[in-house]
Amino acid sequence: MPELIEKPCFCRSIQQLWQSVLFSLLQGDLSMQLVKKAIFPVAGLGTRFLPATKAQPKEMMPVVDKPLIQYAVEEAYAAGVREMIFVTGRHKRAIEDHFDMTYELEVSLENAQKHELLKVVRSIKPKDMECIYVRQAQALGLGHAVLCGQRLVGNEPFAVLLADDLMIGEPPVLKQMVDQFNDWRASILAVQEVPAEHTKRYGIVAGTLVNDHLMDVSNIVEKPEPEVAPSRWGVAGRYILTPGVFHEIAAQPRGVGGEIQLTDGIAALLRREKVFAYRYDGRRYDCGSKDGFLEANVELALRHPELGKGFRDYLRNLEI
Repeated sequence: MPELIEKPCFCRSIQQLWQSVLFSLLQGDLSMQLVKKAIFPVAGLGTRFLPATKAQPKEMMPVVDKPLIQYAVEEAYAAGVREMIFVTGRHKRAIEDHFDMTYELEVSLENAQKHELLKVVRSIKPKDMECIYVRQAQALGLGHAVLCGQRLVGNEPFAVLLADDLMIGEPPVLKQMVDQFNDWRASILAVQEVPAEHTKRYGIVAGTLVNDHLMDVSNIVEKPEPEVAPSRWGVAGRYILTPGVFHEIAAQPRGVGGEIQLTDGIAALLRREKVFAYRYDGRRYDCGSKDGFLEANVELALRHPELGKGFRDYLRNLEI
């Protein structure tokens, strides 16, 4: 196994040493902190799903019987996160309503003795879960959306979950990553191996393998062309980040697509902190694409405890 943590370099300049100390003081000690906060960037327009997203948020589109955003929130909750920070836009009110109490619906279900449905409705937001909403006034990229949550996160490690990426794993993917964070106390990026021709769709990482699942990242590039991609390890829509990344994002000029890129902030963070890439156990559905969304609906319907058997029989009888 390659050496993971670099040995101290006594020839490091005084300037670098003081910079490291300063950032450590600003961030606070991460050694005992838990990941209790998560940012959900949900301000996007969902143009790839028009006309379905003309009047509803893409994150509210259902996979079988739950909206995409609920899958992501449930994954975060299962990983121990209790403070959900939604970076929204003015057209995303339905997300706030979904995680709010609906008094009329609950009373109606209770009066009708529909206790199972009432239980489902009330389980959407557990009592110990807090939902906070902050507006992203302009669509300036993922890095900017994460930066919108800085004051709410403070000096704590935090997760970022992209609801477009529906992640199914056992244990849940973010829980796997939290366990890795607890071991290494450094930023963790979820990655998967992608086809060479798809590198231009992802942030691509390179570095030194620690084991079959973990890479000590030395480089990260946003959406490189296949011929210049440093590897085929693409970043999926799950991150655990240290608060130092906020400083780096804020210092970045606009990158690919004229946006403030989270990838560029992480690349800058690498100059003074360890960052690891974690190849997760599980299945990712790219529900930002129509193909991925349809795949997720079919496969999760087949696994559904009530619908699965009947749906499987239906598919077997289709003339394809």
